[in-house]
Amino acid sequence: MSSPATSSDREKVVSKLPGWLRQDLKIRTAQHGIDIQNAVEQGITAWTALASNPAPVDTASADSFATFLPPGQWDDFRTVCADRKVSLIQGLAQSVQLWLDSNPAPQIQRPEHTRRAVVCNQKGGVGKTAIAAGLGQALAEDSNTLHPVRISKYFAAQLADHPDDSDTHAADPLSVEELPGLGQRTLLVDFDPQRHLTKQLGHDELPMDGDSLTKHMAGEAKGHIRDLIVPIADDRFGGRLDLLPGCQDGFLLDVSLSKVRAREAALERALAPIEDQYDAIIIDCPPTLGLSMDAAVYYGRRRDGERPGASGVLIIVQAEDSSADAYDLLTSQIEDLRDDLALEVDYLGIVVNLYDPRRGYIATSSLQAWMDIKDPRVVSVVGDLTEQRKAVRLKQPLLAYAPRSEQAVTMRALAREIS
Repeated sequence: MSSPATSSDREKVVSKLPGWLRQDLKIRTAQHGIDIQNAVEQGITAWTALASNPAPVDTASADSFATFLPPGQWDDFRTVCADRKVSLIQGLAQSVQLWLDSNPAPQIQRPEHTRRAVVCNQKGGVGKTAIAAGLGQALAEDSNTLHPVRISKYFAAQLADHPDDSDTHAADPLSVEELPGLGQRTLLVDFDPQRHLTKQLGHDELPMDGDSLTKHMAGEAKGHIRDLIVPIADDRFGGRLDLLPGCQDGFLLDVSLSKVRAREAALERALAPIEDQYDAIIIDCPPTLGLSMDAAVYYGRRRDGERPGASGVLIIVQAEDSSADAYDLLTSQIEDLRDDLALEVDYLGIVVNLYDPRRGYIATSSLQAWMDIKDPRVVSVVGDLTEQRKAVRLKQPLLAYAPRSEQAVTMRALAREIS
């Protein structure tokens, strides 16, 4: 059956599709950035042009499916189905399957340069580790599965021109959309001697008497750095998310770096042998302004041929005054390093973490002060919610423990904001 559409010159069509086929269609259209109604239109057009019917599709358990088609297409389709002696449900299923076969899932676009995000602030307790972990998880999620994503006003512009249909809705700022995962091969690096990232993800820290990132940076390691890397084992990440665990010897890193030539490049030299295995590397930095921070900022600099904003520094703050003081100290150090070594260091943005408007004027006015900074701009505001703390207590990745939570939805938005 069909009825006139109220929002366009298309007509609404109601039929049936198997749930699995409908889900495949929803995922594939999201991957290609096309509306479901347009995919169905193209599938029907291609199916009716075939010289003979393709293989039948299992339509058992088919349930209601509605979409919008150009006027007259459904009537023509009904005629072809009758001529070919197939039901409307079977014809529609074959049309959708034909579109899926003709539009395979796109390959993940691999960056020419491994993208590097240096997650930092001189002040401790602002939640750098939670943001670093959530960002890495969001980058690595399965691209053949849809995940809820908080659409900010910056990202909404990419979706706002999609008309409403049975499976999508117009993207308003701060709405939630179901989008494919980014599917990027991602490495989380625990660069903080407190080893919070390693502990939160349920892994053991590296022993003091073995190799570590510190020893690789100091030129004292005996093995290959790839031997230190462990996978984050969860089907959601499909082998794309790894961790370089921390070691307590990180407390000695600044002392070790003081004895190393070209110490600013020590982190880059240590990670260079494994860079080409990843699309993105996330550095969870210690709350310090020492030599290790110089090495991290240098690692995140813009390299020759790299586009602006592909790599850089992501600053985590809270909506309170002490974060502002720490922010000033950190940015001063970054600017000094920029000037001293003639570096291009891009700011990926500011994340206001652990925000709770119920704390009153201090929180709301501080948030506004961060928003008033336009360079770098605030790219995410993350609420002070319980899911992250529960995930930490259980030593599970947030996006595996609570994949549809507010914080998980926001992490996916952050990953897209800085990609």
